[in-house]
Amino acid sequence: MKGNKLFGLFGLFAAMAVGVASAEDYPSKPITLVVPFSAGGPTDTVARLIAQPMGAYLRQQVVIENVGGAGGTLAAGKVARSAPDGYTIFLHHIGHSTAPSLYRKLAYNSIDDFEPVGLVTDVPMTMVARKDFPARDVKEMIAYVKANKDKVTYANAGLGSASHLCGMLFMTAIQADLTTVPYKGTGPAMNDLLGGQVDLMCDQTTNTTSQIKGGKIRAYAVTTKTRVASLPDLPTLNESGLAGFEIGVWHGIYAPKGTPKAVVDKLTQALAFALKDANVKQRFADLGTEPVSDKEVTPLALRTKLKTEIEKWSPIIKKAGVYAD
Repeated sequence: MKGNKLFGLFGLFAAMAVGVASAEDYPSKPITLVVPFSAGGPTDTVARLIAQPMGAYLRQQVVIENVGGAGGTLAAGKVARSAPDGYTIFLHHIGHSTAPSLYRKLAYNSIDDFEPVGLVTDVPMTMVARKDFPARDVKEMIAYVKANKDKVTYANAGLGSASHLCGMLFMTAIQADLTTVPYKGTGPAMNDLLGGQVDLMCDQTTNTTSQIKGGKIRAYAVTTKTRVASLPDLPTLNESGLAGFEIGVWHGIYAPKGTPKAVVDKLTQALAFALKDANVKQRFADLGTEPVSDKEVTPLALRTKLKTEIEKWSPIIKKAGVYAD
């Protein structure tokens, strides 16, 4: 009996030693950063900006893998099923907190099946329209939309996307249901807005800033509490008459549940390093956003944010009656 106990203890200590050794050696090969949307979109842009400096810190390449579909849930499910060794990680935005309410059946649990690494950035959104939309400011735009709600079309990047969520909030705020036109991603939605095939859209500054500055679309307001430094002349929806309107597209990095703490800590350190990179800061600023503060680049901060956002969006989505199987 004593021999069996000793053998059991030896096995436990051996497993612990292997875990420590593997964490010390991590990473010994390239890391895959899964992005739940197509290449070229705003979330993909954020991922590609931080991948290089994260890789430099870890001394291994961080490779982007785009796994689009089902509002990001296909990618999330894939990562949740991946080996918890730190070689497959996941960058997602606010959609990771709305999926539990939007989808009746998920192959994973947004909280329980992941190890949070840290927050990345909170991207403002902009309410924009086709260039020749007949309204000069927010007040005129709301009046026109309410008077022509059966004719005005609102584009979004698909169920559960940030543009979809912003649209739901906007329609609730102005008490008008518009004809929504869902697309398979932000890219094609923006292309049709540029071409005048749709009227309105609410999208991240990472995707709209260059179009606004180039005069290719009409911009009305930002969705944050305060104005955005890169678009100083653009008012907030809150100051334009929609009191309390606020939505930002926060991004976070996750690893599969069971990833060793030492490995998660290394990933957190690499993320913190990347967010201090001068090029990342400048590119984020050009796109109308900025890295989160040091205290937010932690697993605890991301876990807290995720739980809070799930609680925030659940009643809004249920009230809207929007679901997907």
